[in-house]
Amino acid sequence: MRYIILSSIVTLIVLGSIMCTTTQPASKASIIELPGGKAFAGAATCQSCHQDIYKDTRHTAHFLTSSLPDAEHIKGSFVFGKNKFVYNEDMEVVMSRMANKFYQTGYVNGMPTQKEAFGVVIGSGRMGQTYLYWSGNHLFQLPISYFTPIHDWANSPGYSINYIRFNRPVPASCIECHGTYAEAQILPDNSTVYNKQKILYGVDCERCHGPGAAHVAYHAAHPADTVPQYIVNTARLDRQLRLDACALCHSGIRNMIQPAFSYQVGQHLNEYSTENPSNGQLDVHGNQYGLLTASKCFKQSQMDCSSCHNVHKDEAKNPRLFSDRCMNCHARRDTCTFRPENGLVLANNCIDCHMPAMASAKITFKMDQHKEAIPDLVRTHRVAIYPEETKAFVDKLH
Repeated sequence: MRYIILSSIVTLIVLGSIMCTTTQPASKASIIELPGGKAFAGAATCQSCHQDIYKDTRHTAHFLTSSLPDAEHIKGSFVFGKNKFVYNEDMEVVMSRMANKFYQTGYVNGMPTQKEAFGVVIGSGRMGQTYLYWSGNHLFQLPISYFTPIHDWANSPGYSINYIRFNRPVPASCIECHGTYAEAQILPDNSTVYNKQKILYGVDCERCHGPGAAHVAYHAAHPADTVPQYIVNTARLDRQLRLDACALCHSGIRNMIQPAFSYQVGQHLNEYSTENPSNGQLDVHGNQYGLLTASKCFKQSQMDCSSCHNVHKDEAKNPRLFSDRCMNCHARRDTCTFRPENGLVLANNCIDCHMPAMASAKITFKMDQHKEAIPDLVRTHRVAIYPEETKAFVDKLH
């Protein structure tokens, strides 16, 4: 059985046909209308027909990749003694909570310099989180993030590791990979303003299947029609279009041709943005598409992201499950030449040998009072032979 995925950004829920280009009346329940007559219905409307899938996706990293700030979604601690990040003897940031609001306050020589409220949570917390604050209708990154491997606060990527800063702007292309939709406008000074009332947080059903108000309205009026209308059927897309949907957010920082959120699944991605050749050497963070397509497995098969991933479900940290999917092809022939002496069943974990977690050159974190930043460890998507990582994996199991 093939599992359907569209990207690191994608959460697939509704099956249907490619969204019709004919303008259809939006449902009265539409929550955001777009130019051209299309409109979002909101993922909750999917629940009545796709209840099991809807429930499963509420636990995925894609769905949780952005949210409004509250005690449930912010992973860092606000408890005294655990709510401080120290840059050095002169500078620190303190995380505080007052009622249902959360803040980061910078201090220099014990004096507060800037205090901002958490406005948006970015990241599910599976690997880490960063946080944004509102300044009017502009979004900026807060200086302190959360790093899951150490279960503690850390310096936000992109900021200096030596000075407190609150001045990193957040363009719409960031929200495009961490949300379903945001109405945004680029001003003449290249800053981005958002309509706070028109943001859909989390990568949800309509991020992958397209705005669904017409689909909902049609089937509410025609309950006997079981052929989905006015929605994207990802299973019917050709291989490259399925890969394009993933590559939108999993091929590194791209050169924008059209504004963020212009691209919709089922279109050719290169008409909206192109890969950035200045990215240089493929990094394990952010360019899973490039790593996968450089793999021998990919080149000698018709595999795509859905060969391994089912984004309707939370499948993280389950090497046996992913290894079973490797066996869909490799069980047909004995391709693994490694023979451990201790009788390990390697088919139980192909992943840690052939797709090991490796240090990222793009994402690093500075821990409290440390002088140097350390790299994040991310599982590479270049399927290959890694002798040192294989040896370390086997040695660990002895």
